[in-house]
Amino acid sequence: MPPRGVKPGSKRGRQYEHIKDSQKEQGASESRAEEIAARTVNKEKARSGESRTRSRTSTQDMSSSRRGGQRSGTNRQKGRTRDQLYEEAKDMGIEGRSSMNKRDLERAIAGKKS
Repeated sequence: MPPRGVKPGSKRGRQYEHIKDSQKEQGASESRAEEIAARTVNKEKARSGESRTRSRTSTQDMSSSRRGGQRSGTNRQKGRTRDQLYEEAKDMGIEGRSSMNKRDLERAIAGKKS
């Protein structure tokens, strides 16, 4: 069942079913597949202005379709994006952050915290 406010035959309803089926094919449980599908559809609704309320990350973060699982399913270290690290470094007043890559930003933040 699609999230509240999404009609079953609508574009978002079809999107929900497609994502849910895809997640189940990849081995996710029924409840996990439903959660991922609902979150994705709700985020896309917020990004396109179809919802009444929306969070800042829903509208300003990378879209879920573009991200395409970049932050999951790999053996690499997971975590924040370079832009998120950059903002944290900016808040901490770390010098030279604009020329740093993601790894450099992670090290600078960790060094500043310890």
